[in-house]
Amino acid sequence: MNADTPGQSAPSQHFQEPQGPAAVVVLAAGAGTRMKSRTPKILHLLGGRSMVTHALDAARGLAPGRLAVVVRHERDRVAEHIVDHDPAAVIVDQDEIPGTGRAVEVALEALDADASGGRVSGTVVVTYGDVPLLTTALLKDLVAEHEAGGNAATVLTAVLDDATGYGRILRDEDGTVAGIREHKDATDEERTIREVNSGIYAFDADVLRDALKQVTTDNAQGEKYLTDVLAIARGAGGKVSALATTDRWQVEGANDRIQLQALAAEHNRRTVEAWMRAGVTVIDPATTWIDSTVTLAEDVTVKPNTQLHGATAVERDAVVGPDTTLTDCTVGEGATVKRTDGTKAEIGAGATVGPFTYLRPGTKLGAEGKIGAFYETKNAVIGRGAKLSHLGYAGDAEIGEGANIGCGNITANYDGVNKHRTQIGAHVRTGSNTVFVAPVTVGDGAYTAAGAIVRKDVPAGALALTVAPQRNAEGWTEANRAGSPSAAAAAEHRARAAQTSPATPTASSATPTEKEEGK
Repeated sequence: MNADTPGQSAPSQHFQEPQGPAAVVVLAAGAGTRMKSRTPKILHLLGGRSMVTHALDAARGLAPGRLAVVVRHERDRVAEHIVDHDPAAVIVDQDEIPGTGRAVEVALEALDADASGGRVSGTVVVTYGDVPLLTTALLKDLVAEHEAGGNAATVLTAVLDDATGYGRILRDEDGTVAGIREHKDATDEERTIREVNSGIYAFDADVLRDALKQVTTDNAQGEKYLTDVLAIARGAGGKVSALATTDRWQVEGANDRIQLQALAAEHNRRTVEAWMRAGVTVIDPATTWIDSTVTLAEDVTVKPNTQLHGATAVERDAVVGPDTTLTDCTVGEGATVKRTDGTKAEIGAGATVGPFTYLRPGTKLGAEGKIGAFYETKNAVIGRGAKLSHLGYAGDAEIGEGANIGCGNITANYDGVNKHRTQIGAHVRTGSNTVFVAPVTVGDGAYTAAGAIVRKDVPAGALALTVAPQRNAEGWTEANRAGSPSAAAAAEHRARAAQTSPATPTASSATPTEKEEGK
């Protein structure tokens, strides 16, 4: 997320970006079994994007010479997702030897063997695919600390209240880093240490390459630990340093859904706060969720219980919410959208939507238009100032400028096999409960009467009506629903009427007859 324009990537520059580290290696091979999911851990979503895409963007922001991603679990699915997001990323397969050390080793070997880039020389940054709140800014600080000190290795650390599960930072009396002890290998005394390894490092490439050859799997897990590189580098006379961050969220990973949700909530809190600082009014941040891919203009108002997802963009002075979910929608300047569920819909400037409205893909509402209460639209283009006020359905339709569609109108667009379009012209007025049986066209300025079933095209300026004589079958309820409350009410009414008008037939003497109104 760009600090200047929250939710957006940093704008491209016309000048040449300064060259970053020689390489970044993103470790993304884990199975993530604690997620208990068919979806690979790093593909779980946070802020509208997968964890690994957040990590890739932070890494790519360093402008590295090369970027490698190590994969293994569900290799093809993960690799495809990564390349879709970052086509320049080098996909590296981890082999049968377990451990982060081996993962980095195979990545370095693959980059060294790449004829286009040659042997890696300089700074190599190692990060992870499940650290979604990590920022480019913190990675730049790590690289700067590493290179300014001429270090063999620099580790990013954090101090946690509960360090369970994390590797502990071991320091000498002078404060330099002596090594890292994995939690499962740590002594009881070492487990009291609160400064932990984030798993994120900057290494000198030559030091890293040589040290990895010396790392073994002689530990409790039988894995080739990357953390062992620090002790080996130090033993060879290299300087090992640490950069501590006070923002623990940037180094937090997600191993299960509880941790994922905690990260998602923190990511959302930061996103919402950034938008408020950018000039957006958020009435209730606690019930507002905004994806990192959403864009909002100044003076937008977001009301409680609102979720904005995907590529949703809201223009200045628009009001969204309460109780609204928009995905990949655009909302024009000054529009109002309340209690609405919308996907891939376009809402024009000054338009109003809701309450209790369902906008399906392909809905395009013109400026100053209205889609009101309990309305559903799909693949419908609605002209400027047109109004669909309540209780209806417009699917596969084109509705002209200034049209007013009455209550209970629907487009019958599906014949059981194919979908057909309804075209309604400008300034058409339709009566309540009109049904348009597509394909059908209604000309400009036409009217429909209440209850009309429009099966044929309506010329401009015409009135379409469906007329059938009303027939009343008197006595029907008592004859056909004897013993019901309705029959009793009818009989009581007849009795009262007989008392005031003796000529009126009683219920016992009446027989069901049919009378046409007006005859």
